Amino acid sequence: MHDDRIVVERRLRRTLDQRIAPAIVADRRPLAVERWEVPGEPVSAADAAAADYEPFAVGRRFGKPWGTTWFRFAARVPEAWAGRTVRAVVDLGFTNHPGFQSEGLFWRVGDDGAWEPVRGLNPLNDALDLADPALGGEEVRLTLEAASNPNLSGAFPSPMSYLETAGSGPLYALQRAELVVIDEEVEALRFDMIVATQLMEQLPLDSVRRHELLRALEASLDALWLSDIAGTAAAARSALADVLGRRAAESAHRVSAIGHAHIDTAWLWPLRETRRKCARTFTNQLDLLDRYPEHRFACSQAAQYDWMREGYPSAFERIRERVADGRWIPVGGMWVEADTNLAGGEALIRQFTHGQRFFDEHFGVECTEVWIPDVFGYNANLPQIMRHVGISRFLTQKLSWNTTNRFPHHSFWWEGIDGSTVFTHFPPVETYNANLSGYELAHTVHTFADKGRSNRSLMPFGHGDGGGGPTAEMLERYRRSRDLDGSPRIEIEAPAEFFDKAIAEYTDAPRWVGELYLEMHRGTFTSQLKTKQGNRRCETKLREAEMWCVAAYGGRVEDGYPADALDRLWKEVLLLQFHDILPGSSIGWVHREAEATYGAVLNELESIIGGALAAICGDQPSVSNPTPFHVALAVPIVRRDGSVVDTVMSLAPHSLTPLDVAADRADPTVVSIAPAVLERVGGGWRLSNGLIEATVSSDGTVSSLRHLATGREVIAPGHVGNLLSTFEDVPTMFDAWEIESYSTRRPCELRSVESIEVGECTTAAVRLCVTRRFGASSIEQTYVLRAGSPRLDIETDADWHERETMLKVGFGVDVRTTEVTREIQFGEYTTPIHTNTSWDAARFEVCAQRWIDCAEPGFGVALLTDSHHGFDVSRVAEGGADRPVTSMRITLLRSALYPDPEQDQGRHRFTYSVMPHGGDRHEVGLIAQASLLTNTVRVVKPSVGAAERARPLLVTSENPRVVVETVKAADDGGGDIVVRCYESEGRRTNATLVITGAFEAVERSDGRERVRSETAPLPVIRDAGSTRVALGINAFEIVTLRCRLARDGAPASSAASEVADVKPSARSAQQRSVGVEVGQF
Repeated sequence: MHDDRIVVERRLRRTLDQRIAPAIVADRRPLAVERWEVPGEPVSAADAAAADYEPFAVGRRFGKPWGTTWFRFAARVPEAWAGRTVRAVVDLGFTNHPGFQSEGLFWRVGDDGAWEPVRGLNPLNDALDLADPALGGEEVRLTLEAASNPNLSGAFPSPMSYLETAGSGPLYALQRAELVVIDEEVEALRFDMIVATQLMEQLPLDSVRRHELLRALEASLDALWLSDIAGTAAAARSALADVLGRRAAESAHRVSAIGHAHIDTAWLWPLRETRRKCARTFTNQLDLLDRYPEHRFACSQAAQYDWMREGYPSAFERIRERVADGRWIPVGGMWVEADTNLAGGEALIRQFTHGQRFFDEHFGVECTEVWIPDVFGYNANLPQIMRHVGISRFLTQKLSWNTTNRFPHHSFWWEGIDGSTVFTHFPPVETYNANLSGYELAHTVHTFADKGRSNRSLMPFGHGDGGGGPTAEMLERYRRSRDLDGSPRIEIEAPAEFFDKAIAEYTDAPRWVGELYLEMHRGTFTSQLKTKQGNRRCETKLREAEMWCVAAYGGRVEDGYPADALDRLWKEVLLLQFHDILPGSSIGWVHREAEATYGAVLNELESIIGGALAAICGDQPSVSNPTPFHVALAVPIVRRDGSVVDTVMSLAPHSLTPLDVAADRADPTVVSIAPAVLERVGGGWRLSNGLIEATVSSDGTVSSLRHLATGREVIAPGHVGNLLSTFEDVPTMFDAWEIESYSTRRPCELRSVESIEVGECTTAAVRLCVTRRFGASSIEQTYVLRAGSPRLDIETDADWHERETMLKVGFGVDVRTTEVTREIQFGEYTTPIHTNTSWDAARFEVCAQRWIDCAEPGFGVALLTDSHHGFDVSRVAEGGADRPVTSMRITLLRSALYPDPEQDQGRHRFTYSVMPHGGDRHEVGLIAQASLLTNTVRVVKPSVGAAERARPLLVTSENPRVVVETVKAADDGGGDIVVRCYESEGRRTNATLVITGAFEAVERSDGRERVRSETAPLPVIRDAGSTRVALGINAFEIVTLRCRLARDGAPASSAASEVADVKPSARSAQQRSVGVEVGQF
């Protein structure tokens, strides 16, 4: 037989595209058009209805960048169309790509007289069904809200990243506005041919099934008369009926398909536009659920549902109905799909508590899986965090983006640092925007890594980010492909159903232990520093506000606990932890708004904290310690003669220590400690305090750093510390997301100094200021060494104006090690710094919370930071040296041009520290030092007429290895106190928590504050107005306790006082040693 395959396939493609597709529209009529351009930000449909519209025509341009245009369309359905399917087709200038451009939302007046959304208008989804069948003669009047969002997906800098520089010229032209009548038989023929063609193209050339499909398609083409497509479409379909009716093999791979629309909460558009994207997509899906009974739609991110509840109540009620009948499925359990590297541990738990609470309150459902398919890597303690909030399944696909190593599994058990395990699935389709094409179905089978042991995978399908979600065409493909010979079997079903079946089928799935590191997007650890600073500061202040409010008011709202305000503020911060906001990969508009939001949140939190501290302290001046560690700091004491003396005071964990401002003698809390000293030595300066001794050379770098107790020199021979270097930073793609390994190979060392000056020096602290200028930027750094502090702080004020440049600071340290330990959420994680394997080599930039540590037995060096997350640690053997040096670097700033051309430009203030230590990092209080660096110690001054001091409700741990992370009121408003702590060193231990106040019961709960019915209360000892709770705790275990206060427990009274900050950077150890702090009123 002659091989005419290529001819048949070419004929098929041309016939489909040029003849069958146009023939679907049997007749058409133009729509009359009017428009109104909104002069500013979007308005309500009611306001738009009252505006003055002007006539408009197809072909005219409309829509300034980020603008809104309201259109009115009108026509009469021809009498001849009676009994036919009629649609309105509107093309706003769409390209052949889903999302990332103009979009629209149709509105109508509901039965109650209020405007309500009908459904969205999107690229590749531009038709609105009006009548099926039409009566003929009916009037059609449509109202469309059109958003003229610029397409910023081209990966090049654009002034449209900001509203004020976006310009005002129109971006789009109305290309089409008409009523059409549909030939359903021709449309069905097109779907038949597409499914058969796509399946055929994925089969091997020598496959019998491929040639059966080819010949059936040829027969279908032969049955179709191009001069009468409508009249011969049925015959053409009949020729395909046999090959499309053959069922899939019993052994065929099984795909659990689920409708989905991945909507980035912000990215290449601002938050306000995402609200509208949600409305368009969600109404699309409500419409599709009405038309296709087999359709089901899974949707994550409670925050987006909340937007619908607030702004589109009629659509939200329809969603509630579909959730109730099981066809709309909330998934993920999180407030947003948050970044899980950068957000703190407590914040991740709040993502789940707020998300699951919303789904429970409004839908009566509880999510059983975490759904974050696009997040940029997953910390090693995430399995425990999931388990702690009651979730045991996890779905993502992001590691399919790895550029070096292909992940070996698609279904597996993922084990975290404490041993907690969750069943994890990576969809082998390798996208969260599938469209059920033949290619995607074949790709799923081809890439599935667990063949022979498992035979099931999940496929999320639907256009995301403004594409409108699943479409009718996708569901028509599903109907034809669900049980088709040569293809996997497909069933639309809920993710929970997939996981149930997958786990039952694959109980002995392989196990992956530790971090799921994404070998891409390493730049997101650093990009948009102010966003990351705002998040860390807000997280810290939120936990502090909760702790002091519990201390002042107990857990009841009626006693003063500001539950509503704290709940609202947490949601503001959680929203900004979305995985394109916190990582720094959104347009400038998004990050500028985020910085403003963080500022407002911090201001309100300061007011809440000040009120709580004043309520506790009453008429007695006090010093607050919000950290869960013993600290010592210098407090300015005013003597009777009016003089002010820095007095070193020892502060208990989570405490308010009274300050006797009138006393001339030292308080019992006062301790003695060696002073800090700054002296000129040779051509440099030496800072010392009896614990460490640093020498700063004439070029402003640290030439020597000695740990005096061990006598060890930290700086390796031939190297220096605090060496600032810039690097050309032009990645291969995704500017704000990426740091490439080649970018770090050519440093430009900043050795030139403009000035070195001695700053303010006292016995409590000494300062040396170094100023540098380079390029268009300047950096002023102040070395600060405090009496009693084991760390050297470098306070930095950078005026940054470089482009496509990265700034790192490095320390070449004399520590023999092959690994680095990083602080992660509720624990730590150790990884190699050598490059023995491709997996090790790919991990050239890593993420940490507040510190990293490189150590050998008996000695180590830590870097701490109050703002940064990106680090690189490597073994450097220069010039053929036989003994490598450990290079520790922090990535401080970047300046990518896309998607924000002004990324990180301007003024930045931050502090990082170097801390040498003898012995184990835990014994010397590394975590405590990090806590001091990021928390605020305050002096509270009473105001006239303040009440007497009240006894606060405080929580401390007697075991320094068990860190009390959170003290808060229970979310249910019942008045209970919730305490969350964790074991910080990776060793099992016992701990006693001391809680001031009498408690009736203390019980273990999960992270959502639920106590199991079979859980017995913990043994407690009540002693002198306090409650002592004993508990055993496993390595790195997170423990949440629910404490029920005795009803006679009295909260503190309210008062007004002044609160002043004391800059925290003192020496501290976990209830072992003390240090000094300099503070000013």
